[in-house]
Amino acid sequence: MKSAVLVFPGINRERDMARALRLVSGREPAMVWHAETSLPEGTDLVVAPGGFSYGDYLRCGAIAARSPVMNAVRAFASDGGLVLGVCNGFQILCESELLPGILMRNARLKFICHDVHVRVERSDTPFTRGYNAGQVIRVPVAHGEGNYAADEDTIRRLEGEGRVLYRYCSPSGEVGDTHNINGAAQSIAGIINERGNVLGMMPHPENHVEDIMGCTDGRGLFAGLVAHLGRAA
Repeated sequence: MKSAVLVFPGINRERDMARALRLVSGREPAMVWHAETSLPEGTDLVVAPGGFSYGDYLRCGAIAARSPVMNAVRAFASDGGLVLGVCNGFQILCESELLPGILMRNARLKFICHDVHVRVERSDTPFTRGYNAGQVIRVPVAHGEGNYAADEDTIRRLEGEGRVLYRYCSPSGEVGDTHNINGAAQSIAGIINERGNVLGMMPHPENHVEDIMGCTDGRGLFAGLVAHLGRAA
């Protein structure tokens, strides 16, 4: 799997993401500066990592979405290329209109930084084939604006088309207000686009891929991508 990690001013999780990709795929990803106008030849996966791009000025991800490299990312996604946005990356993808909706301030107006449980809703996508449908995984979050919001028609379409891939839940998989950490509509933690090749999610799977962290639940996402691309080849 040949991956490319986007680097914007203020991003701070690019090295975490690069390490996870290297550990799982066995290949060092390319680091692509925001001012570039093209992606490395042969790229299979583009990742927009977490952090605080451009200091979160205006809106989280709003300035990064207008960086030169994002035109190449939009073209890549339009051609069917796989795109993953994590935390600030999710916000960037929404601001880029690669995904619907927006990420608002957390319901309690506090920054959240701890492990959470999310339920995998489907296992038949490139981003979830490393898991079983209904499986509960534990991954960290670190955000102040992770409250996913969209109009009623969009939420209805996301649910009806099976585009919600990850949902906040209890350790046993129960979904409800008690376990919705940030107030997100329908406890949404991650969604895909209509074509199924773009995923945005707030939790950080890249931080749970090594035994030393005490949990490797995030590894399945990356292993699934490697398996998917290997099969496609």
